[in-house]
Parts: sequence; C-alpha cells; structure tokens
Amino acid sequence: MKYFLILICLTMLASCNKPPSQTPTATPAAQPAVKRYHLTGRVVSTDKRGSSVMIDGDAIPDFMDAMTMPYTVKDLTLLDKLTPGDKVTADVVVQGDDSWIENVVVTGHTSALPKPITELHIPVAGDPVPDFKLVNQDNRTISLKAYHGRTLLITFIYTRCPFPDFCPRLSRQFAEINRQLQSNPALYAKTHLLSISFDPEHDTPKALRAYAFSVAGSKSAALFQHWEFAVPKAADLPAIASFFGLAIEKEGVVLNHSLSTAVIGPDGHIFKWYSDTDWQPADVIKDATAAQHATS
Repeated sequence: MKYFLILICLTMLASCNKPPSQTPTATPAAQPAVKRYHLTGRVVSTDKRGSSVMIDGDAIPDFMDAMTMPYTVKDLTLLDKLTPGDKVTADVVVQGDDSWIENVVVTGHTSALPKPITELHIPVAGDPVPDFKLVNQDNRTISLKAYHGRTLLITFIYTRCPFPDFCPRLSRQFAEINRQLQSNPALYAKTHLLSISFDPEHDTPKALRAYAFSVAGSKSAALFQHWEFAVPKAADLPAIASFFGLAIEKEGVVLNHSLSTAVIGPDGHIFKWYSDTDWQPADVIKDATAAQHATS
C-alpha cells in the first residue's frame, strides 16, 4: 500500500481533582462501551509530539478496510521502541468518540515501506475557489459558484469511515453548527453547509441522503435547504482533492485520507482552512461571521 500523509490533531483529555471525602459525590455518567479489534500492520512513522504512530494496517474483518492512518498511543515510551518498517500487532480500542491502540508487539521488520505521495496544495486565505461541479443527495448537479453571496462551510467525509474521531466527528460537528445557526436567523440565511464525499464509487445520491438523515437526526427534506451532501464525479475528484489539500488513496476497497474543512467567504475565496478536527463548532461559526463582515 502506498503511504500518504494524514494531518490530524488529537483530542486532549482533561482530568479533575478528587473532591474531599466529606463532599457528596455525584453519580458518574455511564461510560460508552469499549470495543477492541486486532490490528496487524507495518510502522510507517512515529510522532511523539502528536502521541501517535502511523501504521500501514491490514484489513480488520467487520470493522475497517486496509488503511494507512495514525493511531493514538497513551504510553509515549512505546514510540521509542518502534522504527519505520517494524511489523506489529496491536489492539485497536474504540470507546465513544475516542480510539487508540495498546498492547503493541513488534513481530518483525520489513524494508518494503509505502512510498510518500507528492506534496499537496495547501489552501490559504484569499485563494479563489474554482467552480467545482458536484452531484448532491437529490441527484442534482450543483456548482460552488452558486453559493457566492453566502459563506460556504465545506468539509470532506465518506459515509463508510469506521473511526469515530474522523469523518463521524466532522459530521457531528457540522450537525451542531447547523443547529446553532438556526438560532441566529440572520446568519443562518447568509451561510450554507456542504459535506463532500470523496468516495464516488459507493456514495451515490441515495447513500448520501440516508447518511445525511442519520447524522442530522432528521428525515425532513428541509434539511437540504441549508446543509447539502454531495459527491464529485470520479474524474473530477483529483482536482477537487488537490485544491482543498485533501490526500486520498484508493486501491480496490482500500480508502485512506487526510482531513480538510474550509470556510469560503461570500466572495468565493478561502477565508479559513482546517487540516484536522481540532476545532469546535463555535470556531467555525465565528469564522463565518467574520467572513460576512469582511465582504460587507
């Protein structure tokens, strides 16, 4: 499998002090169930600063396809024991919105490392956005130029993404943005949300529509008046991915990707770009507000 760059920021875990014994303690909230999956693969690189290791992993039956991606580790000393090319086994632990690996064992070494991809274009503020064409959940062709005059919020997902802290998290964040904007009618009317799939082979308009209803928690067609789900034609995907700094690699059923979320101003230019999930709905709403003021 070829190696590609995935840019990702990891969620920080906060701790709190234990209350004095004489203070009544609140009943702890029920923790999400923990699920474990057995992973085999090869180490591509380690990132101690990011508390992660990039692994070219084999398929995990009933969970995910073969995929090269970063895995969070909680014991940073583990990273000192791993080198690129190490064959490893590990447990992938998924709990609620979090995932990490543990019980990592080095079983061998290989020199057959994936090859790096070429450097991507990184969107910067002021870049004019091309008039890309897409097909939305209603099987209707749309173009980005049609949203000029409104602030357009774009994120990239695919509906089969198995990790809760990747595409599912982005979709939940967009759902919250959409909900919060409804309480601000003036800004709601001047914004539009667009979730773009980079899996045209699987994410048909019908699949996108079902996914949209699932992540939005609504089956009302009125949802799409403000938040659409769309996919480009396969031939158009490379240009779109390149412009938005989105690294994608697909070999058969294998789908690897980085992260990309953009705020496009009413003038059709990039206002802000995020290469990770280290942002909150309030951040993007603040960006949308500033984008409106910048062009008014």
